[in-house]
This record gives sequence, structure tokens and C-alpha cells, in this order.
Amino acid sequence: MSRVSIENATDSGEIPGSVERVGHARGAILEPHQASDIVRAAGGIVVRRSPDGQREITVVHRPVREDWSFPKGKLEPGEGYEQCALREVREETGLICHLVRFIGHTEYRDRKDRAKVVAYWIMAPEGGSFTRSDEVDEMRWVSFGEAETLLSYDRDRDLLIVVAAADEVSPFG
Repeated sequence: MSRVSIENATDSGEIPGSVERVGHARGAILEPHQASDIVRAAGGIVVRRSPDGQREITVVHRPVREDWSFPKGKLEPGEGYEQCALREVREETGLICHLVRFIGHTEYRDRKDRAKVVAYWIMAPEGGSFTRSDEVDEMRWVSFGEAETLLSYDRDRDLLIVVAAADEVSPFG
């Protein structure tokens, strides 16, 4: 399988799990939304093995929101979901990663009461290091159990369950 990095990521479908759109299936939308009404975002769940073989993931603390979450952010004009996920993880964690597989998406109303859809990929780190910023002041490598306690939102804990189940079926890094 070819690796996708921020330099060569595309929405061309070359990557297993590549997506062009995420969100509700046709006919499942309960209230009409124009495409421009939906905030589109992407992020990553970065997974590694600790020296003792345990799985660890990254979580980030955002001081403005006083929350713990997975790194994510909004798509820039002309940017695909994969590129956005890689860019946001790099910006928020300092980690250079490659995509392992698409893991799912979350849907919710943001602080401005807009519909928001965030697509997530499992990622593996290749290098880099964390630097504090105004947006993210702390990044931690934690076990799945620690993440479950630390994460601020149920939607993030739901993704954590999916990642853990995916690893039981097809172990990664």
C-alpha cells in the first residue's frame, strides 16, 4: 500500500478509505442544508506503540475551549479531506504522519450553531515534535484508557472505541 503524506495526498480515490464527501447518506438529512451551510473539517487519531508494546494515541488541549480532543480543523478552499487531516495534525501536534485508514466521521453543531462534519483517519507518525501555540498548548501520548477519561466529548470517545475495535481486527503499527 502506498503511503500518503501531506505532500502527495489527494482525493483521487488512490488510498483505501479515501473520501470525497462525508456526512449523511442521501435521503437521511432531516433538515435541509445548503452545502455552504455545513462546516467541513478533518483530523487524525495518531497511533504508535510504546516501548513496552502498548498502543498510545495523541490528544491535544485547546486552551481557548479548555478541552481535550483529537487534532482537527476546517478544510481550506480547494483542499481535500486527506490533505486537511494531515495538515491539521501537523499544525496542532508538530507530527509528520502518514494516513493508515479512514476510521469514520462525527457530526454535530459547532459553537455558532452550524452543522459540522469532521472526517477522521488513523495516522502513524514518521517524525516531528510538538511546539506550544495559542491554539494548542499541550499534546500528550496516552493509552486508550487514559484517553477515554481525558477526552472532553462523547463523540471523541465514540471514535476511540472504533479505533480500538479496528485494531483488534487488523492490528497496526
